[in-house]
Amino acid sequence: MIDVEDLIALVRNYNPHTNADLIRKAYAYGRKMHEGQFRHSGEEYFSHPVAVAAILTEQRLDDATIITALLHDTIEDTRSTYREIAEMFGEEIAELVDGVTKLTNLQLNSTETKQAENFRKLFMAMSKDLRVILVKLADRLHNMRTIRSMRPEKQLGKARETMDIYAPLAGRMGMQWMREELEDLAFRVLNSEARNSIMRRFITLQRETGDVIHKITNDIRLELEKAGIEADVFGRAKKPYSIWRKMEKKDQGFSRLSDIYGFRIITENEADCYRVLGAIHQRWRAVPGRFKDYISQPKSNGYRSIHTTVYGRDGKRVEVQIRTRQMNEVAEVGVAAHWAYRDGERTENPFLVDTKKWINSLAERFDNADDHGEFLEHVKLEMYADQVFCFTPKGDVVKLPRGATPLDYAYAIHTRIGDSCVGARVDGIRVPLWTRLKNGQSVEIITAEGQTPQSSWVDIVVTGRAKAAIRRRLREEDRERFIKLGRELARVAFDHVGKKATDKALATAAKQLGLKSAADLLARIGAAELPARDVIEALYPELDQGGDEVEPKRAVVGLEPNQTFKRAACCQPVPGERIVGITYRGQGVVIHAIDCEALAEFEEQSHRWVDLQWHSGTHAPVNIVSLDLTIRNDAGVLGRICTLIGEQHANISDLHFLDRKPDFFRLIVDVELRDVEHLHAIMLALEAESDVASIERFRDVGRKP
Repeated sequence: MIDVEDLIALVRNYNPHTNADLIRKAYAYGRKMHEGQFRHSGEEYFSHPVAVAAILTEQRLDDATIITALLHDTIEDTRSTYREIAEMFGEEIAELVDGVTKLTNLQLNSTETKQAENFRKLFMAMSKDLRVILVKLADRLHNMRTIRSMRPEKQLGKARETMDIYAPLAGRMGMQWMREELEDLAFRVLNSEARNSIMRRFITLQRETGDVIHKITNDIRLELEKAGIEADVFGRAKKPYSIWRKMEKKDQGFSRLSDIYGFRIITENEADCYRVLGAIHQRWRAVPGRFKDYISQPKSNGYRSIHTTVYGRDGKRVEVQIRTRQMNEVAEVGVAAHWAYRDGERTENPFLVDTKKWINSLAERFDNADDHGEFLEHVKLEMYADQVFCFTPKGDVVKLPRGATPLDYAYAIHTRIGDSCVGARVDGIRVPLWTRLKNGQSVEIITAEGQTPQSSWVDIVVTGRAKAAIRRRLREEDRERFIKLGRELARVAFDHVGKKATDKALATAAKQLGLKSAADLLARIGAAELPARDVIEALYPELDQGGDEVEPKRAVVGLEPNQTFKRAACCQPVPGERIVGITYRGQGVVIHAIDCEALAEFEEQSHRWVDLQWHSGTHAPVNIVSLDLTIRNDAGVLGRICTLIGEQHANISDLHFLDRKPDFFRLIVDVELRDVEHLHAIMLALEAESDVASIERFRDVGRKP
């Protein structure tokens, strides 16, 4: 464990004016509070807060953050209280310690609904003081560095949480070095075999080619000397997880993956960045499509640098990053630079943006999200975003995540423009809406009155804003359509029992079923979320509508006395068809049509077969049969289909769509009918309808009895 004087020395290296006495006081207090506590490794527990504080000194952070690190587990794990810390160390530090405690208590890898709510709390805590998340990230980094002492199942949970939440969050905060280390530590747990394989390949590659990094670094320095440019050059092999991700993304083996080395050139000023770029491109051939200028168009977290990839020694791809010293500071420590010291003084970095504004805007944007899943999706999209920059026809810049489409661009401009989008021109050329935009392109959106979002758009866009706007508009349109359909289904169901679907009856049914209004009731019926016959049962429980689970006892001949039966869901046999029964222990007999494909699995179990037949005579219209319909997508068509079925004295018990196309719908309609003749009559009537493209009986062997 690091001694208190050694810790103070680490702080004094960058902040000679540090309050050493307060750090000593915090060190002694934290050690006393954690006395008798030990880590899984057997070490004294207080070694962990001290290690977290040491990590934060590497980022040259202020005294309050260092002291918070020393005390960050006291409120949660000891008898210490907020008031006691406030009295001893001040309100600022007490607030920070309390904030870290609240973050620790959030179970970010829990169920989706709870996870979304915890994300809200996470961003609220961060918006109050970003130093809270800096301490939490350092806490997670040390825990991952020492994760081997935990139980295997605990390691997996922590590693997944780190990979999903903390690593991308560190990246979004501009702390790229921490993101890479967190990813690699999690990768070591989640897929140690893959990581070890990459490490072995590296060793083999170094044995075959020698020290490539040293050679290329010298090549670059030589070119800069020729151009008279003063700059520092650093080279490194990329982290195993970064290489693995490239292999997965490009579906390439290690031997074909060439850009596994990265080089950084640090200059004195911005002008030299572009001079370096010129020297590099004059000496080596640039790889097309691999140039990004984040100096002229910075990332939203303040990151600035020029990225280019060239063909270096032996034709190997080499990735080069060019930036000034101040830009490099932002790239290395990100948001931590707000509290960092340089030469003993707090300094303002001109390239540092206010990450707090990003967090506040994110929390505000999704504060009223309609559903938890959407909120969670948007948060993760924001955290993982790697931006591209496009131009409006007037020359304004629009920032979008990598992979964004013209539809994302349209919704970024205004929701109204997105909703009415019918096409796009990129650099003056008409392109499909699913085209992936690239840096520097000029985009023009073509709109038309009457255009509305299509359901397929959700899969085209990548931004949370666009997805939310499309889904919201689709819900509005679906609701109107479902209400109309639900009204027709309700009318048919009410007519079936000799009743009228009046507004009062529907409102009463809605109240009985716990819904807000008759409109909600109709929308749920139209969306196939509520069978119309459930509405009838709620209003008229005395009416026996029957069902496919319980049928008249004498409907089938050949059963033992008191032996129960039900129709198989896979083939849905109806009176008039040849049938056979299969016995199930505890379930009675399940009746199948004689030609049902599901019977093949019972060929070797003849003792379970029962010879059955339908009782002669008239049967009640309680036998549900599923019909597979393809109908024209036009106003009123579905209503006419429902009416046609009702005219055949049959009831629609359920309905759901399999596919929606601009010109046709494919749907499954569950119809209650008497027998096979009734079924043929309904299918014949539907087949004769000009708006019906095809109709057939829907059978699904995968359905359970």
